[in-house]
Amino acid sequence: MTNHSYDTTVTASAYMEKSYSVRRVYQPLDISAKLKSVPDDFIVEENIAIDFSGEGEHCWLYIRKRGCNTDWLAQQLAAYCGVKKMAVSYAGLKDRHALTSQWFSVQLPGRPTPEWREFESSLSSPESDESVEVLQCFRHNKKLQRGALKSNTFHITLRELSDNSETMFDALEMRCHQIANGGVPNYFGVQRFGRNYNNLEQAEKLFARPRYKLAKHKRSLYLSAARSWLFNLILSERVKRGIWNSRIAGDVFMLNGRSACFKDDVDNVDEIDRRLLDNEINPTAILWGQGEIMVNSQAADLELAVVNQFPVFRDGLIAARLQAQRRSCRVIPEQVACSRLGDDFVVSFTLPAGSYATMVLAEIFIELRESGFNNSTRAKI
Repeated sequence: MTNHSYDTTVTASAYMEKSYSVRRVYQPLDISAKLKSVPDDFIVEENIAIDFSGEGEHCWLYIRKRGCNTDWLAQQLAAYCGVKKMAVSYAGLKDRHALTSQWFSVQLPGRPTPEWREFESSLSSPESDESVEVLQCFRHNKKLQRGALKSNTFHITLRELSDNSETMFDALEMRCHQIANGGVPNYFGVQRFGRNYNNLEQAEKLFARPRYKLAKHKRSLYLSAARSWLFNLILSERVKRGIWNSRIAGDVFMLNGRSACFKDDVDNVDEIDRRLLDNEINPTAILWGQGEIMVNSQAADLELAVVNQFPVFRDGLIAARLQAQRRSCRVIPEQVACSRLGDDFVVSFTLPAGSYATMVLAEIFIELRESGFNNSTRAKI
């Protein structure tokens, strides 16, 4: 195996100063676009797989919201129903600057289902972009758990394209077909790390003072950012070596669209290669924490070499008692469709829960500008 040297004293801040960027698989097309010019340009729909009991103390709501974030809406639901915030749960956070449909549950023991029209009207204003609409309501005997999503479906409109020639639209369509067939690296999106990577800096401070009292949700946010960063670095290294979607000795594989894993088998290399080529399975990388890393040989060498660049994160996550997990290195979007709408480009696809639409877009456009944020995401190879 080729030896790779690493600076074991580098910090997250130092990497940010070097403008570190994860590596891309496809050469981004020489075109930029504007993302989220209006909330309706970024539509997200949560998908769950559940048979509702039709009775029980939990009221499940499928709510379409515009211009408000998930946690704030949960607080409004609690206030309207006259319950504590902990009685309201949701599967995942959704962007404020988008039109999103997501599930909530409210625990209402011994109480009838509320009338939701008044709730909708109290939070919707024709003078602003904010609106809330209850699309579905069911009673169920269990609460909604965090992460209990099957997938998210995205409908995204890109505007102000820097090149709106017919040739470029043909190239955009071809790239979408490439992604539908071969997938993209399953990176965590930059939003995971906070504005200007602040969540990583806060994680460093937390690890330096582990007994510092911090709100539970903030602690969880910073820990998640640190190990997501390590995962991205490992995956980026695999992309660099051309092995993000193929086997190396000692790998652990995950069934596509599922969490079940199995270890490399040197006696069945041809079968593993076939399943990788057919998109049945994907290589994985570690979500760092305590416990078995599962990989060995070349795969273990690669992961440990990258993690050892960040001793503060490496040791801090173990001290925080986060359990090591595996995450797929590749995600293959489903139901991919794209079209030209005047001078705009519209693309839609479905991703498993935990995968990021912005990471799909980054494999298409060389630069994305987000409206109202005074920033842009530029793909670097």
